[in-house]
Amino acid sequence: MTATSTSPGNHADRTPGGPKRRRRDLGGLTGRIGAMSVLVILTVYFVVPVYFLLVSSTKSQGDFASTFGLWFSHLHFSANIRTLFTTQDGIFGRWAANSLIYAGGGAVIGTFLSALTGYALAKFRFRGRDFLFSVVLGGVLVPSATLALPLFLMFSAVHQVNTYWAVILPSVVNPFGVFLARVFASAAVPDELLEAARIDGAGEFRIFWQVSLRLLTPGLVTIFLFQFIGIWNNFFLPMVMLQSQDLYPITLGLFNWNASVSQQPDLQQSVITGSFVSIVPLIALFLLLQRFWRTGLSAGAIK
Repeated sequence: MTATSTSPGNHADRTPGGPKRRRRDLGGLTGRIGAMSVLVILTVYFVVPVYFLLVSSTKSQGDFASTFGLWFSHLHFSANIRTLFTTQDGIFGRWAANSLIYAGGGAVIGTFLSALTGYALAKFRFRGRDFLFSVVLGGVLVPSATLALPLFLMFSAVHQVNTYWAVILPSVVNPFGVFLARVFASAAVPDELLEAARIDGAGEFRIFWQVSLRLLTPGLVTIFLFQFIGIWNNFFLPMVMLQSQDLYPITLGLFNWNASVSQQPDLQQSVITGSFVSIVPLIALFLLLQRFWRTGLSAGAIK
C-alpha cells in the first residue's frame, strides 16, 4: 500500500470555496480601502478651509501676509476679536444679531410649516394630493436665485423692501423641508396610532401636536438644521432686498467689507476673523442638536 501525502497547500486548494472566499475577502478589503480613501479626501476637503480660517484668525495683518498660511504664528486672536467687534462702531455685532433673527426665525417658522404640510400630505387623503406634492417637488428643482427678482417686485409693491420681513418671509417657504417631512411622516407615524387617538376623541390638531410631532422630532431637527444653515449662508436674497447696513446679515456685511479691502487694507484681517466667527454658531448648533438625530421613536408605540 502506498501512502499518499497531502501538502497544506493542496489541502487548502481543495477546501470548498477556498479560492472564491479569498477573492471575496480581497475584494471586500479593496472596497473598504477605497471607501475610506474617498472619506479621507472629502474630510480633508471640508476641514482644511475651516482650519485655514482658524489659523488666519489668530494672526496679525503683517503675519497673515508674511507667514505660512496653514500654520500658527504669533497669537493675536483676542486682539482680532476686539477689533472685529469695534470696527465701524461695532456693526459686526449687529450683523450677527440680524443673522440670528433671519436664520432662527425663518428656520423655526419654516420647520413648523413644513411639518404641517408634509404631515397632511402623508396622512390625509384628498383630491389633488398627488398633484400638490408634484408641485412641491417642482419647487425643489427651482433655483432660489431665479425667484429673487419676482420676490423683490412683490415686496416692493407692498412697501416691505429693506425690512426684516423681506428676508424672513421668503425663507420660511421650504419645498425640500416639505418633502422631508412627508417622507418622515409616512415612515415614523403609524396610521393605527392615529386611528386609536381619533377613537379616543382627539381632534386632528391635538393628534398632530401631542402625538405625531413627538414622533417627527428627528426629522424636524434635520429640517431645522438644513433651514437654519441655508438662511444663515444666504447671500443673494439679502443683497437684493436690503439697502441699509443696519439690516445686513453677516454674509452681506463681510462681502461689503471684503469689497472695501483695496481702500481699507486693515479690513482684511477683520474679514478673515469674521468669517471664522460666522461658522462657530453653525458648528455649535450641529453639536447641540445631533443627539436628536435618532430614529425608531415609534418603536413600541403599537403593541
